[in-house]
Amino acid sequence: MAEQTAIFAGGCFWCMVQPFETLTGISLVRSGYTGGHKDNPTYEEVKAHQTGHTEAVKVWFDDAAISYEDLVALYWQTADPTDAMGQFEDRGDNYRPVIFVNSPEQRQIAEASKVALQESGIFGDDLIVTTIEDATTFWEAEEYHQEFYKKNVERYNEEKQSRDAYKEKFWGSGVSK
Repeated sequence: MAEQTAIFAGGCFWCMVQPFETLTGISLVRSGYTGGHKDNPTYEEVKAHQTGHTEAVKVWFDDAAISYEDLVALYWQTADPTDAMGQFEDRGDNYRPVIFVNSPEQRQIAEASKVALQESGIFGDDLIVTTIEDATTFWEAEEYHQEFYKKNVERYNEEKQSRDAYKEKFWGSGVSK
């Protein structure tokens, strides 16, 4: 097993865990904060825009079972790459879409995927504004944020309705990677 990690930001981390966690080859997905300037930020600090962090998920995966390319493809389906200042109901720089890369290989894959997505025309004339940035320290969010979709089913289902509509509009039904 060659375990690697990937970090994706695409709005509220509550809705980013489940799509990755249910895939074969994923050993763990954790919600957290990255890209900011304060050590050990809290949810309240990040939400108040005091730390520069973005809500994100860190995915541990076995690259023999699932490729980084597959994870990036799934990411495009879970986060609107044309909205630089948030995702769906989640507004602000702490919800901006970012692929945080851990290596030159991840950067190459993410950049090529972004170019291909833009050239596909799926979003019409809208630009793909998701940034691709070097990974920095990933601070795990408080425990009550972890696996939110399992702990707070009703609230999670409310939160993900606009994501589901986005996915259906641009990617169709039954798409998983």
